[in-house]
Amino acid sequence: MSDDTTTEQSPLLQLEHISKRYGGAVALEQVSVALQAGEIHALLGENGAGKSTLIKILGGIVRADSGTIRMDGQAQAVKNVADADRLGIRIIHQELSLVPAMTVAENIYLGREPRRCGFLSRRQMNQDARQLVERLGLKEIEEVETPLFKMRVAQRQLVEIARALATDARILVLDEPTSALTAGETQRLFLTLRRLRDQGTGIIYISHRLEEIMLLADRITVLRDGRSVGTRRVCDVSKSELIRWMIGREVADYFQKPVLQESAVVFEARNVKNPHVDGVSFSLKAGEILGIAGLVGSGRSELARALFGMDALEEGELRLNGTVLNLRSPRDALRAGIVCVPEDRQREGLVMLQTLSFNLALPWTRDWNPHILPDRRKKDAIVHRAMASFAIKAKNPAQNIATLSGGNQQKALVARWMEHRPKVLILDEPARGIDVGAREDIFRILFSLAESGMSIILISSDLNETLGMSHRIAIYRDRRIVTVLPAAEADQEKIMKLLTGVQVS
Repeated sequence: MSDDTTTEQSPLLQLEHISKRYGGAVALEQVSVALQAGEIHALLGENGAGKSTLIKILGGIVRADSGTIRMDGQAQAVKNVADADRLGIRIIHQELSLVPAMTVAENIYLGREPRRCGFLSRRQMNQDARQLVERLGLKEIEEVETPLFKMRVAQRQLVEIARALATDARILVLDEPTSALTAGETQRLFLTLRRLRDQGTGIIYISHRLEEIMLLADRITVLRDGRSVGTRRVCDVSKSELIRWMIGREVADYFQKPVLQESAVVFEARNVKNPHVDGVSFSLKAGEILGIAGLVGSGRSELARALFGMDALEEGELRLNGTVLNLRSPRDALRAGIVCVPEDRQREGLVMLQTLSFNLALPWTRDWNPHILPDRRKKDAIVHRAMASFAIKAKNPAQNIATLSGGNQQKALVARWMEHRPKVLILDEPARGIDVGAREDIFRILFSLAESGMSIILISSDLNETLGMSHRIAIYRDRRIVTVLPAAEADQEKIMKLLTGVQVS
């Protein structure tokens, strides 16, 4: 991949020969990237390629071992976050840095609260926040006085974006900003980013969604194994070339889903209701993947919670192989053979302070520790089977799970339930924030599980993913399923019309 370095103007930002090592491990080796004012520059690479380290250096979170950062041609010492802030560098990290107990407005203006006579002006802060949200077109943030803990992941992500854009940023860095956004929310974000670009802001955009990159970016720099493969204009490169440069090999079509055989209904929901679910009915066959397509706020994740026994049902019933279930808690669901992998793997799925081994063996404690003394051999066998079956990459099982890539964390979250195979697997955003290679692995594993007869419910904000993965697609709007259609008869335009209530001809 050859470099495209020709430009008529000097760069707004230059990262020159940046290197960083952690012990003997190379995180970055002589990486150079140039960003123009009024440019959206995509940074691509698998997890572990060095993208996060590079933006942490730019943001003053990590110090480079060597190399130079230049703004407007002048070398700058970015020793800490304050230095980056002074230079107008704003970074939105993949893992959000919000305060759940604070309101939307308080998070947006944290550390920059408007004051009158030395006292916090809450009225002015709320007014400024409403005007900012309206100006950015972030319609999903309805009330700026709402505490963050009451909001879904996608809404919290929009608040993080609003906070970064509340001040004049010369350089805006976004790390997987659309990972929990719907197609409509993504398009509105793109409009905002294009407007900022046209106003002269330099934008570094990191995403694993190549379709987004091809639509949004002006140029692309690819990193692999801590080194720069090179830079190209978007108009001069194809998606297949980008994938090959990122991972060093060709990738087969993700969506080689198994043909759905004639089979019996395994799982049924019959007019289930609670405060968050309004009379939902559907059936699921053995080996079938049912996609749930819905906009943020439609109640998709709340449906998953109800099916998994996290939220009680007030009416209706769930049936498994014809038997009515009484799910009073997730424990009842697990005993019945129903597993739910949540949207937020770090907050709701994994024990981030513990090891990979601890997380993989946790659901099966009674198997390997039935009495006073644990059976270490049985525990180790459970862990090694999970790691091998799901190709989890780690130094060893004792590695802290927080240090694994997002893709390997997601594999661990699914793998840990497979010692005793569930009958129904509910997945909420399974490919959120993981790279192209890990995504291929996850999809291949899910197809294998479906082929073996497991029934799967897939919730995803990525319509391309929903179409490619599912045998049927349930359109979820206003807390209920409005229709179910075969994936073979659907496309993104048709689904979006159904999701937004537009008449489909």
